[in-house]
Amino acid sequence: MSAKEDAFAFSSRRPAERLGVAVVSELVELIVTGELPEGELLPPEGTLCEHFGVSRTVLRESVKRLEEKGLVVVAQGRGTQVAQSGSWNMLDPVVLSALIDNDVSLGVLDELTIVRGSLESAMAGAVATRRTAEELTRIEHALESMRETQHESDSFRQADVVFHLTIMELSRNRLAENIAKRLYRRALESSRYQGMRYEDAFHSTVEEHALVVDAISRKDAEAAERAMRDHIVSSWERRRLGAPEEEPGL
Repeated sequence: MSAKEDAFAFSSRRPAERLGVAVVSELVELIVTGELPEGELLPPEGTLCEHFGVSRTVLRESVKRLEEKGLVVVAQGRGTQVAQSGSWNMLDPVVLSALIDNDVSLGVLDELTIVRGSLESAMAGAVATRRTAEELTRIEHALESMRETQHESDSFRQADVVFHLTIMELSRNRLAENIAKRLYRRALESSRYQGMRYEDAFHSTVEEHALVVDAISRKDAEAAERAMRDHIVSSWERRRLGAPEEEPGL
């Protein structure tokens, strides 16, 4: 065994169920956690096949999936190299999940919050600019659902999600809606994103959403953008740093 093969230590093998999916999932995790560093070559095919217990055909298909996700570059005669992180498709569900699940420092969730805040604030501004009376009624009903469920944690959380998805839909910005939904829904699955509980969470969340609705009702795009961005960023900061008391808003 070469020095390179000997130097690379794999984690224990996962079950061989759905082999290709399992291989891709483990390799994605090794790459995003830096166990396979950017710029490094993947171990030889033989080593990988032995570790995963798969054929060369399955392994090559798995590497092809990694290449499609922007995680590796396959070079004839040189092998397969881990790509720079700027080339990774971070909206890919497998890549995004691995990033969030291994986000011990919360740095990825900090970045996600900034991106989400920018996208949703722009969408709130767009809604304020051209909302109809019927659309405003939909938004007001979503806010009222939040008010009515303040003492029911699960129902309140769902009402909160519906509010944000309503704003996204009414923005008529399909690209921003698609990206924001991917980030938002995947983040909601993370216990780290749910974060720490803090006092008066329900009240502060409702009031912040009310500011968004008020700005939209007045057709004040700038205020709507500011209110939405402030809510998303400040609520994450409270969940990230707050003292444990109540369920936070999202």
